[in-house]
Amino acid sequence: MKIRVQEDTSEEAANAIARALAQHFEDSIEVYHHGSETPLATYSSTGESANEPETDSTRSDDTLGPTEREQRLWEEIEEIEDGGPKKYRDRLDEQGKLFVRDRLDLWFGDDGITFEDGKFAEFDAEERLPADGLLTGAAEFEGRDLHFMANDFTVKAGSMAEKGVEKFLRMQHRALKTGRPVLYLMDSSGGRIDQQTGFFANREGIGKFYYNHSMLSGRVPQICVLYGPCIAGAAYTPVFADFTIMVRDVSAMAIASPRMVEMVTGEKIDMQDLGGAEMHATHSGSADLIAEDEEHARELVAKLLTYLPKNSDHKPPKKDGTAPANSPEGIDSIVPETPNKGYDMHEIIERVVDAGSVLELRPEYGSEIITAFAHIDGRPVAIVASQPAKRAGAIFPDAAEKAAQFIWTADAYNIPLLYLCDTPGFMAGSQVEKEGILEQGKRMIYATSSATVPTQSVVVRKAYGAGIYAMAGPAYQPESTIALPSGEIAIMGPEAAINAVYANKLDEIDDPEKRKQREQELREEYREDIDVHRMASEVVIDEIVPPSTLREELVGRFEFYETVDKELPDKKHGTVL
Repeated sequence: MKIRVQEDTSEEAANAIARALAQHFEDSIEVYHHGSETPLATYSSTGESANEPETDSTRSDDTLGPTEREQRLWEEIEEIEDGGPKKYRDRLDEQGKLFVRDRLDLWFGDDGITFEDGKFAEFDAEERLPADGLLTGAAEFEGRDLHFMANDFTVKAGSMAEKGVEKFLRMQHRALKTGRPVLYLMDSSGGRIDQQTGFFANREGIGKFYYNHSMLSGRVPQICVLYGPCIAGAAYTPVFADFTIMVRDVSAMAIASPRMVEMVTGEKIDMQDLGGAEMHATHSGSADLIAEDEEHARELVAKLLTYLPKNSDHKPPKKDGTAPANSPEGIDSIVPETPNKGYDMHEIIERVVDAGSVLELRPEYGSEIITAFAHIDGRPVAIVASQPAKRAGAIFPDAAEKAAQFIWTADAYNIPLLYLCDTPGFMAGSQVEKEGILEQGKRMIYATSSATVPTQSVVVRKAYGAGIYAMAGPAYQPESTIALPSGEIAIMGPEAAINAVYANKLDEIDDPEKRKQREQELREEYREDIDVHRMASEVVIDEIVPPSTLREELVGRFEFYETVDKELPDKKHGTVL
């Protein structure tokens, strides 16, 4: 039976008509448009249709494809992923930066992003604001699942407004729930001033970023990489993060832009001098590492994660151990016989840790103390080491602040601590008093006192004054205090002690030669009293070890004390940090 229908009848309607008539008349039905000889729909008396979509039980996926509706969605996604205006994207090459989605490809590869949230933020806005200039989601990086956020600098210079802020906050809240690390890829000019209503001072506004940073601090690793100027509110995320990496000559962070600084203070200064990578790495200490380019930044974060656990409930990951780059048998030759001669502590470290495993943080800031992660026989350790090659290894305020922060962070993430002590103690003088040597020294000692991870303290050479306290000496309950035969422990060095105790008696000696001879005798008597053999004899320290066995000794002690249980007094928190 042939049926003709109006020309505006759809194929779906024709199928319905054919099916109904075939069932009613128990005959095959063909439905045609008026004037057409090509069937629009066909339905047999047995219930089979030639052109009706198959039922769920018989449908073949091979014959199906995206609908127009889905295709429209793909086109919308493609437009969003193109970012802001082309002119801003074109400028990125001149600025030495990648487009944000190319950056995510560099970090995570083609299949590394697990999902993205909030891609359609501000989709209906009158002004085109793709994803509201901020990308958030989850990804796999070097085998680790993590949360990420990334600014799109082509959209309003990466500035933040209501929808982007909401996405940022959701990502942080979810990180608190999952206990997974957070990666911040920052390139932001700060809050969007002309759209500040709805996100600046709200309970769930931009200020909540830093509340959430504080809640995440010490719970999950927070790593921030700066790819451009991060101004005002945007500059707080890098300093709240556990680790901050800046790209040389590209990154910057400051409370205010150079234009605002000039307006407020009259000072004319460019962005790099105000808050560039070199400034923050050397003077403020706010940058942990400087990357040479975007690829190098990725490499640094990949290495950093080899020392860090998923969160504070987990132990840091172990790996197969490797031999040191240089033989431990050379350690004793590196340490000078005289206590005041400088040498490079890195040479000792390289003979103790696994080859190629050292990652030093803030090397140009407070450089008289080395703070570095490394592996010893595959076990992550956090090294706090005196550096006699810099200012004789005396502890200045910036070094004390750096060490305190590093100790505090390592302890939060269950990374064992290794102290290598060779210091005349905290620096004295009017300038360091103005710079807060007592305050910063207090913080370092507090961090050392409060750490609950397995701790080993090694007296390499000098351990004078409160330096032995800050470097986890016997009173600070390390699992061991061991020494090399070059070690000395004293309130102060021989020269200072002799001057303090015997100055008047020495002044009574008129003959210069006799005075010099008497000074030498007193110095030798004093050094015998502070030598580590005396300290070991009195069981002040646990052991004197042959320098060539130092690595072996540390491997055994860290392994034995891996599960040590150390508790702090029951209190809300201390008042020092």
